[in-house]
Amino acid sequence: MFIFYDLETTGLKPAWDQILQFAAIRTDNHLHVVEEVNIRSRLAPHILPSPEALNVTGIRTDRLNDPNLPNAFTFAQKMADQIRRWTPGIWIGFNSMRFDEGFLRQAFYQNLHPDVYATQMNGNCRLDLLTAVYAAHIRESAAVVIPVNGQGRPTFRLAGLASANGFEGHEAHDALGDVKAALHIARRMRERRPALWADLLTNARKHRVVRKLADFRPVEVVCRPGSGVPRAFFGCLCGWSECNRSEAAIVDLDAADPETLFSADDDTLLAAITNEPRTIHPVAVNRAPAIFELTCPKPEHARKAEAIANAPEFRRRVGQALAARWPAVPKAQKPVEERIYESFYSRDDQQLLRRFQVARWPERSEIAATLNDDRLRELGRRLIAAYSPDSSAPEDWARFRAETHGKWTDPDPLVPWMTSAQADAEIERLRLNDDADPTRLQEIKNFINMRMAKVNNV
Repeated sequence: MFIFYDLETTGLKPAWDQILQFAAIRTDNHLHVVEEVNIRSRLAPHILPSPEALNVTGIRTDRLNDPNLPNAFTFAQKMADQIRRWTPGIWIGFNSMRFDEGFLRQAFYQNLHPDVYATQMNGNCRLDLLTAVYAAHIRESAAVVIPVNGQGRPTFRLAGLASANGFEGHEAHDALGDVKAALHIARRMRERRPALWADLLTNARKHRVVRKLADFRPVEVVCRPGSGVPRAFFGCLCGWSECNRSEAAIVDLDAADPETLFSADDDTLLAAITNEPRTIHPVAVNRAPAIFELTCPKPEHARKAEAIANAPEFRRRVGQALAARWPAVPKAQKPVEERIYESFYSRDDQQLLRRFQVARWPERSEIAATLNDDRLRELGRRLIAAYSPDSSAPEDWARFRAETHGKWTDPDPLVPWMTSAQADAEIERLRLNDDADPTRLQEIKNFINMRMAKVNNV
C-alpha cells in the first residue's frame, strides 16, 4: 500500500522547529483511497514559531495553545502510532526527503521514541514525489504537465503542478490539501506512464538501488543541481562513503575520464565531488534516487565503467573523499538537537524508551535517569520539565526555563533557532510585503510578545 503524507511546521529547521499538522492518506496499490488522517498539535513550550511560517500556513495563533489539541509529546505519539498501524507501506511526500523526513525524525528523537527511522523500518520504505516529477520531466514528458514561469523556465511548486495537471480546489499550505494534490499527481503519472511509475517504485527500496549499482554497469541518473533545472547524466558507481554506507559516489561518464581521475590527488577528488558542475555525484541510496538501468549502454560508457570496476584503490579514495566533506565535531560543541545522527540506540535503551512512552510522568522521570545514552537523558529531562514540572527535579526545571529564556533572548542573529529579535525582524520584512495582512501580522506579533513576557516573568 501507499501512504501519501505532508506536514505543516513552525519553520524550516527540523532540529529547531516542530510539526504542527500531520496529514496522510493511505491507498491501495491502485492509488484508491482507503483511509485518511489529519491531526494537529499545540506548540511545544520551548519553541518560538517563525512569523513567516505562520503567515504562509495560515495557522492562527489561538490554535497554537488550543487545549483541545494534543501537546507536542502526545502528538508525536499519535504520529508514531499511525505509522505503526499503516506498516508496511511506501511513504510518499512531495519534497519529503529534503523537508518532511527530517521533521519526522526530529519529532521522534526529541520525544524519545525508540524508532526514529519509522518510515524506513519494519518493511516501510520511502519515495519523494518531487524527485519522481523531475524524472518524468526528463524521461517521459507526457507523464506530467510541467508549468513554466514568466521567464519560460519550468517550475516545480506543488500548487502549480497540481493546477497544470487538472487538480481543482487545492488548499495550498494545508497538510491534507497538499496530500490530496500530491496523490492526484501520482495518479496522473501512473495512468499516463505506468512503466515509468513502476521503475520509480524500484528506487524506493535501498537494496534494489544498491543492486542497480553493484555490478558497475552504466545507469541513468536524474538530479537537480542546486536550484537549477533537472538534468540526467549517465554514470557508474565509483565508491562508497567511509562514514555513511548509504551514500554512493556516481561518476558522470561524459564529464570524466577515469584514467585522469585515477591519478588525481586528494584535493582534486574532493573538488570533483563538491564543486559545480560536479564530476562525481554523491547519491543517498536510501532516499529513493531517480536511477534507471540501461539495456544498451554506449560502448564508451561501458569501457569507462569497466575501468572503474577494475580500480579498487580509486574507489577507496573516493570513499575517503566523500567522508572528508563532513569533518568530525566534538560532542561538547554540538547541542543535543544536532546530535540525532551521532549513533544508533543500544537495545537496552530501546527497551527503556518503549517503557517511557507508556509510563506515567513520575515513572518517566525514573526511566530517563537510567538511560545509557547521554543525548536521551538530556532530552528526557527537558520533556519532564516541559510537560510535568511536578515530576521534574527542581534544578532540571530551573535549567529548562533558563535555557528557554536564553535561547529566545540570544542577541546573535546567526543562531539556528528562532529568537525574539529574529521574529521581530521577520514581521518587519513581512510588513513591507503588500500581500501581507497587517491585522494578521499584529496578531502574530502579539503572540510572540505574550510568549516572551511569560518566559521573562518565570
